[in-house]
Amino acid sequence: MPRFERYRLAGVLAVISLLAACTSAPPAQPGPVTETNGPAGPVPGGLERFYGQPLTWGDCVPFATSDSTRSAFGAPGLQCTRLSVPLDYARPDGPSITLGVLRQKASGDRIGSLVVNPGGPGASGMASAASQAETVASGELGQRFDLVGFDPRGVGASQPAVRCLTDAERDADRSDDSESDGSPQGVTRQETESKQLGEKCVQRTEHGAAMLANIGTRDVVRDLDVLRSALGDEKLTYLGYSYGTRIGYSYAEAFPGNVRALVLDGALDPEQDSIDSLVAQGAGFGKAFGEFTRWCVAQQDCALGTDPDAAIGAFQQLVRPLIDNPAQAGERRLSFEDATTGAVQALYSQQLWDVLNTGLNELKRQQGNTLLKLADAYNERGADGSYSTTQDAFLAVRCVDDPRVTDRAAVAEAHRRYAEVAPFLDDGRSGGAALDACAFWPVPNTSQPHTPKVGGLPPVLVVSTTGDPATPYAAGVNLAKALGGKLVTFEGTQHTVFLQGNRCVDKAGTDYLVDGTLPAENTRCSGSK
Repeated sequence: MPRFERYRLAGVLAVISLLAACTSAPPAQPGPVTETNGPAGPVPGGLERFYGQPLTWGDCVPFATSDSTRSAFGAPGLQCTRLSVPLDYARPDGPSITLGVLRQKASGDRIGSLVVNPGGPGASGMASAASQAETVASGELGQRFDLVGFDPRGVGASQPAVRCLTDAERDADRSDDSESDGSPQGVTRQETESKQLGEKCVQRTEHGAAMLANIGTRDVVRDLDVLRSALGDEKLTYLGYSYGTRIGYSYAEAFPGNVRALVLDGALDPEQDSIDSLVAQGAGFGKAFGEFTRWCVAQQDCALGTDPDAAIGAFQQLVRPLIDNPAQAGERRLSFEDATTGAVQALYSQQLWDVLNTGLNELKRQQGNTLLKLADAYNERGADGSYSTTQDAFLAVRCVDDPRVTDRAAVAEAHRRYAEVAPFLDDGRSGGAALDACAFWPVPNTSQPHTPKVGGLPPVLVVSTTGDPATPYAAGVNLAKALGGKLVTFEGTQHTVFLQGNRCVDKAGTDYLVDGTLPAENTRCSGSK
């Protein structure tokens, strides 16, 4: 099935900076300082040493896993540490693992910590907090809260990281468009590769199957409560984007009495199974592509022509030939998968629409440089050819967060439904019903879709965008209802919005986080500011 389910990069600005490809040397940071602020709040039995652990804060640069994070982590005022948590909460005296944590301390009358997660699963909370630090520091949130980002277990700077594919294998996988081969032989080959992928994850990840069995949201939520206590916060104040909303509502279900405030932006629908969620996201991308084409045809150089009704056909005429004849992109080649992935990356924000049009115009000349850069940004491939482990972690978490799908008829129906709602991504070939890697995953799932049981939870704030391509608007409506929370509607076409410059949304979220003031019923915001 398509690979776009529930994925969010740390931010559009990271993509833009990647396309610009500039870095600078970070300044020196002050020496480390050790603080013991926990335990705070309730402590589950047997976990006292984790909840009360001291944290040694120091230079963030050693936590960087790429050139872009190395530059961002060197910014003044940032501190980083490692948090120790059990590998398996059923065996707290067994092996432990560590999570990378980054903070920017409050500049004024401190309320506590504002913990941020950007989504994924697999995206770095440390990188997200570092990218938001300057914006947050200039406002009331920076005065009242320590801004804290953590890399969930298996992700980014957390140790060990989930590792499945080598850099060369990832390149080869992206350039292989044989997934469109629906013949019996093609399906067999795809399923053999899917099974081997799970085996590689076990072999190449420290602690192997034990790490994969305990990497899901169920365990991230318990880590988050350890972090809350070690930071010295009696109750959690949390901001979650995209998949980070699942962490937020799952935490609320597990620890409702430990919640101070939750802002959940770009929500996942807690009741949707993996197939329904994927198709709903496809519909979101389909709608966003329609918005892009309406913008594009008004430009003098629109690569898709002047007729919005013909734009899908024009797009397919550009990308489908890549299945058999990839386009040149410097020393590399642009595949159909990379072209469509690059387009999807650009649909996450209107800021990248012009970049997408440039890439499509290049493709008319059989050049794939810009679209390949967009796909590299989505896949977090560095200029040196190295990849972050984001996609590996994404797969590992997804495969334990939902029941596996082993019904080939259901898979075929999902393909049909996805092509119907996102026709621009249709490769035009008769697809088979190959099962994905999760169908062969070496460990069982630890979660499943359900309405969270959150008795005693304080009011929460959900933000949902009408034209969100990745997490459709209705999911936010449903989540607010499930949690008994308030909904802020943003009228726009982008994925998530809080702390991205819209005054209406930012005020609603800030007022709620600082003093608990909820916005009026049916609050709607619009415009770029």
